[in-house]
Amino acid sequence: MSYRVSLAAFCLAAASCSRSPSTAPPVRVAVLRFENLSADPSIDWMGRAFSEIVSRDLAAVPAVYSIPPGRLHSLDAAFGRRGGGVPGVSAERDDALAAGADQLGYGEYWQQNGRLHARLTLDDAPRGKTRVISVSESGLSAAADALALQVSAQASIYGTRNAAAVRAYALGLESADSQTAGLHFQESIAADPDFESPYEALAQLRLQQRDQTGAAALLEQALARRDRMPDIDRAQLMLEAAKLRGDSAAGRQALADLARLTPSDPSVWRSLGETAMAGHRYAQAVEAYQRALILQPNDPVLMNQLGYALAYSGDLEAALRALRQYAAVRPADTNPLDSMGDVNLLFGRLREAENFYLQAARKDPGLVGGAEFRKTAMARLMGGDLAGAAAFARQYAERRAQLRDPLVDYYAAEWLWISGSRKEAFQRLEQFARRVENSPLKEAAAEAYAELAVWSVALGDRSGAALLAQKAGQLTGPASGATVAVARFLAQPPASAAEWAVRADRAFPQSAEKLLKQRALVYALLTDRQFSAAAGILQSLYDDGVPAANNDDIPVLLAWSYLETGRSKEAADLLRFNPLPPSSGVQPFLVFFFPRLFDLRARVATSSGQAEAARAQDRLFRQLSE
Repeated sequence: MSYRVSLAAFCLAAASCSRSPSTAPPVRVAVLRFENLSADPSIDWMGRAFSEIVSRDLAAVPAVYSIPPGRLHSLDAAFGRRGGGVPGVSAERDDALAAGADQLGYGEYWQQNGRLHARLTLDDAPRGKTRVISVSESGLSAAADALALQVSAQASIYGTRNAAAVRAYALGLESADSQTAGLHFQESIAADPDFESPYEALAQLRLQQRDQTGAAALLEQALARRDRMPDIDRAQLMLEAAKLRGDSAAGRQALADLARLTPSDPSVWRSLGETAMAGHRYAQAVEAYQRALILQPNDPVLMNQLGYALAYSGDLEAALRALRQYAAVRPADTNPLDSMGDVNLLFGRLREAENFYLQAARKDPGLVGGAEFRKTAMARLMGGDLAGAAAFARQYAERRAQLRDPLVDYYAAEWLWISGSRKEAFQRLEQFARRVENSPLKEAAAEAYAELAVWSVALGDRSGAALLAQKAGQLTGPASGATVAVARFLAQPPASAAEWAVRADRAFPQSAEKLLKQRALVYALLTDRQFSAAAGILQSLYDDGVPAANNDDIPVLLAWSYLETGRSKEAADLLRFNPLPPSSGVQPFLVFFFPRLFDLRARVATSSGQAEAARAQDRLFRQLSE
């Protein structure tokens, strides 16, 4: 059965695809670089410009997914190739097919009698159909727009008709040297300050050069002219600027605008789903992932993401159906089994979770270095079976030792802490740090000393924490810098919420450190029992989401703040799911929410009159808090 047919059945099972405007996937078109048929090499740049303009114009057509040339070039870079000025039918065909193109658009152009002539061939290889479109116009933008409008009357018009701006932009895209590319993009902006694309390209270059301030200033310059830009360009600009500023609300709005303006782009719907998941808006995430799957029905990653979204929305059976569909599409993969384990664990079905984790381990014993044994150990631990958990933790350690992982003893010390043997854990981790601090593993020693400092803060020993954080600071490097910075911050003496905020601004002054600063401040406030102040920051993190990171701790920490400020009902809602178990160390801040999760659940159960459940949760909390 084809992916499209099986996906249609899957959507019906998931029960929400009917809300989408259409269940028919769009035609996936890749417009490749055009070929210059004239004898004038000075217009070779038009080959890239034709591809860029026609692709952008077709992005607005609901029945067409126009694959952006930049995505093809990303694939090219991944394979170590560079097409340069070679016509796309020669250099980009393989990448277009790898990107899932149903139709390849390739073309030619030439100048004759003061006119620019262009021809676009749409090759629908699966169905053996070919369509040829020809135009003759006075200039490049007019010719490219005319081609797009012949493909579909719903095509948009490109963001500029300024030939100098388009030429400079195309030359920048094809430049092999970032400095030269930057100069071309600047030239394009100077030629037409209302043209969005070179702003975005130049901002990306500056980010690659770690010039975040310069990238932000450039996008602000572009935003001042956004009302003069086409709708799609304006939405794209707003999205890039929001990401750079860390403005999640503006980013969500820009993504929603892009979804409306480019309804057949699966990457936009995927991003909407990821953003909704990060912000715990699970119903929205489900809808976005389902739409993305209609547009890209053979994507196993989307199936996996949809499975998690359905689980967090409260529908375990639909989540498992989605993950079984994922397993059917990728029968050799172990990840569907791992994901089924995760969604069962979310719902407290610990034995079922363990079964799936162990199935994954049997299918591929080397999966992520034995991570399934670590997850099984956590599932046993959450169920109160400390002996069984320890046995699986040993299997994980044995697998890491077979792989000659130098951090095996670090992981073992962390496990002792997690499972309640805190005194022994502290001693073992300190021994590890001392053993490796003068070796090539000194950054691991820095991480270990920083984690010991965090543990000391949790145990109420600020003076001991300060000494350990100082030791970590002497050994730190790029890999351990964030953990060490937070440890040094937390080791300071107790203070008011206002003073902690001042300290946070001082310790984390860079805009790029915003998330790290927020988390460090939350940990400090919770440690000093400043729950109202912590709740405000945690609510913002919960609503806005934590990009590209596991944020399962945020609901638990927010529930803690709620309970301490008299909001037990809201706390109960946040504690309904188990946090997903870490598949490996190092987890220096786990101490703030595990095993506290069980104490919070005990308190919620007590407040709702569930005495037996409260006793069970309290007993588990005490077992893991020796």
